[in-house]
Amino acid sequence: MIEARVRELKEIIAGHDGENAVDRRFERAVDELIDAVYDEIGTPKAIASRALFDLFVIKVLYVGRHSRHADVIEYLGAMLDRYLDVRELFPPDERGRPRQVYFSDMLDPERRPLGMTNVFEAYRRYADSALFLAGVFRPARRRPSAKSALRRRAAATVDAAYFVSTGRTAYRMAARDDHADCEHEPRTLARLAEGFEVYVDALNEMSDRYLLGFDLQLIGDKMLDAFNRHRETGDARHLDDARRYAEILRIERDRFPGLYD
Repeated sequence: MIEARVRELKEIIAGHDGENAVDRRFERAVDELIDAVYDEIGTPKAIASRALFDLFVIKVLYVGRHSRHADVIEYLGAMLDRYLDVRELFPPDERGRPRQVYFSDMLDPERRPLGMTNVFEAYRRYADSALFLAGVFRPARRRPSAKSALRRRAAATVDAAYFVSTGRTAYRMAARDDHADCEHEPRTLARLAEGFEVYVDALNEMSDRYLLGFDLQLIGDKMLDAFNRHRETGDARHLDDARRYAEILRIERDRFPGLYD
């Protein structure tokens, strides 16, 4: 059901390519789907990872930042799904060991990862990695200790700036129109280069709210809704749901004794 409704949203986006089709009805449909995803937290239900990534990208980029390009929405959803395989982010060396790839590696044919024989496709894959690292695993997420706060904060800023600068450049190089072997449209890659920082910011939000963290306000609302349903019906399943959400929020028992009585 969720997968089918996400496909419907993508069809609407594709049908309005070049403009933004968000209205109250569209935004409500997105929020209802995210709400449905959170209903399944902690329960064994399979939802295709690609559908989840597409939904989150639509929420933070198309709804939240009024993106107008269907191809970018499609590209980012596919990229995130592909990076479930850690080998995409850290391609193996000649000994099969994962390694970090730097922009300078793309400029040196002898240091490029195995399989990246096409230079433009190599630039694209590097740009994807830079976008993923800056967006989903941005260095600024670290919480340094007080003793080393200034030093680590400076290092994080340098790291983030490096990925933004080199990622944007790599997308631009991959978007050159004098090649035929790259599997993606040069126009899409050029858009990724032009809006690189916007896409990093959108992925930052997505990471905090949906990937590496939770939308705590939504979780809190669901906890209270479940608790109230339990009080109204006496159904123990609703109390279990409320306790499950409370665990995510790390609410101590003495702060909400009625939840554990």
